[in-house]
Amino acid sequence: MVVTPRKAAVAIAGCWILSFVVGLTPMFGWNNLSAVERAWAANGSMGEPVIKCEFEKVISMEYMVYFNFFVWVLPPLLLMVLIYLEVFYLIRKQLNKKVSASSGDPQKYYGKELKIAKSLALILFLFALSWLPLHILNCITLFCPSCHKPSILTYIAIFLTHGNSAMNPIVYAFRIQKFRVTFLKIWNDHFRCQPAPPIDEDLPEERPDD
Repeated sequence: MVVTPRKAAVAIAGCWILSFVVGLTPMFGWNNLSAVERAWAANGSMGEPVIKCEFEKVISMEYMVYFNFFVWVLPPLLLMVLIYLEVFYLIRKQLNKKVSASSGDPQKYYGKELKIAKSLALILFLFALSWLPLHILNCITLFCPSCHKPSILTYIAIFLTHGNSAMNPIVYAFRIQKFRVTFLKIWNDHFRCQPAPPIDEDLPEERPDD
């Protein structure tokens, strides 16, 4: 399948729309408000219930585990791991083949592709490292309500999920040359008000190995 700018834009827009729908589902009613109201009424309290604004107090663990983790996080993560394993296998297979001199420079081409795959695999690894702790804690909360979890662990896990978004641009800029040059161009154009040199399309995709 040929990837065109239009197809890429549609795919990106679809991902964002789906992410908004999944992320905002608790605001549409799948939350702990009804449970809080029942507990408030059972205690004989009057008026609107007072909700302690903590993650596990307001977010339904059924939503976080069954819907969020088991449907939208774990299956795509496992699928991406399998895809990257296949990519690495195919690239390694091509690198190990003896090629003729008339075929251009396939060793250089596949070597570059391997470096790009490693960079994207690193981003996938950081995603798993950032999100799995929180989802594991959510599973413990749902399936073992009597198990004690220090609050600090939950706070750290939530912080990691937010930190993942901050790590990606750094990894892209550090590992992939074109991203780094593009970031510098944006910085110069919009923050320093200085025109940046044009991006060289022939730049290597990756930083050279030390």
